[in-house]
Amino acid sequence: MTMGVEPDRPTPPPAEAASPLGAFPAPAAGAQWRLVARRFRRRTLAMAGLAALAVLALSAVFAPLLSPYEVSPTLNSDVLSQSRQSPSLRHPFGTDELGRDQLTRVLHGGRISLLIGLSVAMASSLIGTTVGAIAGYFGGWVDQVLMRLVDLLLVLPGTALLMIAQRGLGGSLPVIILILGFLFWRTVARIVRGVFLSLKQQEFVEAARASGASSARIIVSEMLPSAVGPICVHLTLASGAAILAESALSFLGFGIQPPAVSWGNMLAQSRGAVGTELAYLVYAPGVAILITVLAVNFVGNGLRDALDPHTRA
Repeated sequence: MTMGVEPDRPTPPPAEAASPLGAFPAPAAGAQWRLVARRFRRRTLAMAGLAALAVLALSAVFAPLLSPYEVSPTLNSDVLSQSRQSPSLRHPFGTDELGRDQLTRVLHGGRISLLIGLSVAMASSLIGTTVGAIAGYFGGWVDQVLMRLVDLLLVLPGTALLMIAQRGLGGSLPVIILILGFLFWRTVARIVRGVFLSLKQQEFVEAARASGASSARIIVSEMLPSAVGPICVHLTLASGAAILAESALSFLGFGIQPPAVSWGNMLAQSRGAVGTELAYLVYAPGVAILITVLAVNFVGNGLRDALDPHTRA
């Protein structure tokens, strides 16, 4: 069954108009991905970033096993007696004013922060890919309507929208993910649309049309695999941006709310320690965010370069 709107068929774009972000026809996909993997492995920073992300992800997954203390201990005299301790062998990242171990909180905070990054990247990719694929394949008035919607959302102040939505819906984890995912899909929609515009007149797509394949099948089975490269780049970069966005929201009091722990609200709770003897409370979550965002960007840049057809193998 078709999707109800016949795609327009403009003059095929010249060969050099193909997407520079790594789109390639489906028949060559296997060989292209082997080439991409070889290029990626030769990028030292990208491989270092991938290793760092693997360590962070494993630390978050196994946080209950790695944590030396409870993340939210009962505030009794024994716990409070450990408050305001500088970094030491017993407490490598120190303790806060309530005696809570900072290493434990960083490990558990990573579970929420990394989950937000991954979930937002996947949600925004799903929305953006759907919108971009429909706009690029069908073109015409469908493309015009969807792209004007994207243009409208691009000019809206994202931070203000996040704060308003959070106040109306609350600061729970699912709400933060939904809000950020809704705002982050715009870029990938434009990228996927460009890929589909460059592919819609390729021979393998025309052959699928001639065989009687539905528009939905052509989009999903024939054209979408060629857009996986750009989508992967968006996934990596959007996850880092989402972690930064959540940290900024939490720092302003609009993000994840205690007693849940994220790197962002750890920074928010320790901002009064800057310039005091408790300044070490800022370092652990701040460095964790810095390493994660740098690693994600290294991986994203490595993928982008590996997918560039002009890059040497």
